Amino acid sequence: MIDPMSFKSEILFTIVLLVIIIALNSLSKRAIRQFGKTSAIDMNSRKIIFYLINLLFYLVAFMGISLIWGVNWKDFSVFVSSILAILGVGFVAQWSILSNLTASVILFFNHPLRLGDRIRVMDKDFDWTGKVEDISGFYLFMRTDDGKQITIPTNLVIQKGIEILKEKKPDAEETISNE
Repeated sequence: MIDPMSFKSEILFTIVLLVIIIALNSLSKRAIRQFGKTSAIDMNSRKIIFYLINLLFYLVAFMGISLIWGVNWKDFSVFVSSILAILGVGFVAQWSILSNLTASVILFFNHPLRLGDRIRVMDKDFDWTGKVEDISGFYLFMRTDDGKQITIPTNLVIQKGIEILKEKKPDAEETISNE
């Protein structure tokens, strides 16, 4: 029978690591929630970021616990470098699911584009001008000025240029004639 007292330090380090991970996860969620409210970002976009942050913390916890419980550093570094190589290829690949998720995170934190904005996608082949209705983990949904609903992968939103247009204001004559 295995004596649990022989693993005192591993159990203690595991508990400490889990407490730290949970605390950091909670603080990061609070910071993202605050950033989302001040930037007027809807809850669906924040949920995507929450899921990605949870994934990151789960991976860190898995790696930390593996190392605490005696996984060989050499074997572990080969495993981690293989995973990072796969992720790196995914982030660089133009049509990859991971590149869409990465682009969604970039749109969330570093792009002035918000729901309800009127935009024009800079593309030589298509004239996409309209209003942003939703931004999900993979797609930007927009309604064009001629009423079409189009879906653009988020990595294309990052690659093409986006011009944020001013809202159309009603003419003074239209306002007077409506009164």
